[in-house]
Amino acid sequence: MSACAGDSVGKVKGVLLLVVFVAAINLFLGTAPCSSAEDLYDARLDEGLSVTEPYSYLLIAQAHHEKAAALALLEQARRYSPDLPAVYFEIAREAFSPSANGIFRWFDYSREGVRAYWRNFWWKFSISALTYGGLLISFALSMVVIIAIRVPVEKGLILHDAREERKRLMLLALPLFLSVLGPIALITGLFFIAGFYFKKENKAVVYLSFLFCFLFPFLQREVTPFFYQPSSLKSIVAVNEGKDNKLALWAPRMGNEVVPLFSYALALKREGEYQKSIDAYKSLVGRMPKLDARVQINLGNAYYGLGNIEEAKASYLRAIGMAPLPSAFYNLSQIYRGMLDFTKGDEYFREGAKQNPEAVSRFAAISANNPNRFVVDETLPGSLIWEYAMKYGKGSLSGIQMLGSIVAVLLTAGFYFLDKLVRHRAQRCKRCGDVYCSRCSRVITWGEMCPRCFGSLVKIDEVDSRERITRLLSIYQSQMKRRRRTKLMSYLIAGGGQIYSGKVLVGLLFLWPFMFSVTLIVMDHSPISGLSPFRHVWLTPLMVACLLLLYWGSIFHIRRRIYKGWL
Repeated sequence: MSACAGDSVGKVKGVLLLVVFVAAINLFLGTAPCSSAEDLYDARLDEGLSVTEPYSYLLIAQAHHEKAAALALLEQARRYSPDLPAVYFEIAREAFSPSANGIFRWFDYSREGVRAYWRNFWWKFSISALTYGGLLISFALSMVVIIAIRVPVEKGLILHDAREERKRLMLLALPLFLSVLGPIALITGLFFIAGFYFKKENKAVVYLSFLFCFLFPFLQREVTPFFYQPSSLKSIVAVNEGKDNKLALWAPRMGNEVVPLFSYALALKREGEYQKSIDAYKSLVGRMPKLDARVQINLGNAYYGLGNIEEAKASYLRAIGMAPLPSAFYNLSQIYRGMLDFTKGDEYFREGAKQNPEAVSRFAAISANNPNRFVVDETLPGSLIWEYAMKYGKGSLSGIQMLGSIVAVLLTAGFYFLDKLVRHRAQRCKRCGDVYCSRCSRVITWGEMCPRCFGSLVKIDEVDSRERITRLLSIYQSQMKRRRRTKLMSYLIAGGGQIYSGKVLVGLLFLWPFMFSVTLIVMDHSPISGLSPFRHVWLTPLMVACLLLLYWGSIFHIRRRIYKGWL
């Protein structure tokens, strides 16, 4: 089959998918079959729904196959879902060109895509979940990597001190006891043991591990709502973002709270159940003062649906007295124009335009005789929906979790005092890598060298030349071996070379952002992102760029240290 024939088949499939999709939406909404996408859009506007995200996603997919009409399709997708970030990023990609105009257009649409995150709850919720979860998981993984690299290095020192002083054998059992509290406590116990042999500045990493162990139960509790949302949240978001009404009709089963009840009342009004909507809104008056103006506006809209114009006007005026929202002025202008009082209608219209000209222009663009389009509804502010979402799923801290935090405090205090009190501890010779300590070695050493290296490199006259040459060759071989291992670790993972060579704090500064970038990419490509069928399209390229920058930066830093002779 030729390429042209293949393209034709692809186009036919795309059209068939479009027809099936539109018919499915109409069936779900319970409306009559629409003859075109515009009919579908108008039918949803008549139900008070201004967003058709599934159709916008379909248009984006169609734009990928029809490059000639891609921009037109994407602009249409933006009209159907003006708060969908994916649309703006796709337009930015299509509009980009090497010219100055193309770059500016790419920047403008990308900026609009970022701004759309604040208007689209699920996209904002998803990126927040990825960020918070990614920070938590990546730090824990960074701690595991540090322990996996450093414990084999410090093993000789730990065993040497345990043989010299039997009491220190008790410390080796500490991680086993802490493992009962979970993997984070186990890692902290390993840091407690290995941290005694870290250089002074690197002990900051040990204290960071203690702090992480202390905060982990609280951080985990804050992250939990992102992955365990209340069952009513989906319906609340759907009705307030203009995506669906029917799901919100289930909100009363979730309780008599303000957020679900407001959403329920709004869905009732849009579905034509005006009296039930009025009753629900009246029960909300005074329960949350900052919502009272919005409640009064929607109450007025329900009265308008019943044909009670005077009560509708009274509700709008009460709303203006509480908070001068542009929708109240616009709705009053519509009411007076409907009564043929154009002077007063224009006066209220101009007042609303002063408050927010963009909003009033948007109201006027969808205006029609349908009650859901003649007057404009107020929805819940995003901050309230966010508070509702974050309130559930946290629960209370268990006894084991609290015990883990208490243990972290005890470990911090114990490590600090033991680190100050213990004078004799094993060291590793900076030249040959042999283990020695001040208790075993009665001679005075210098420069982190064992007595043999000290004699071969400093006290030259006291050492036989043959023995000195043999020692120098041994030192050279040991240093070359250590440098090869350091290079290998730097190639395996960003920060690995620094951690292996003893610069643990510097290694963490490379490793944590690296692990964070990897975690975000993995999470974004898994169902945990919560977005379907699209992901955060900008996230993977940005994180890959960060990965490469950190990886090569880490290698450059290690190679420079080796070249300068610091390793």
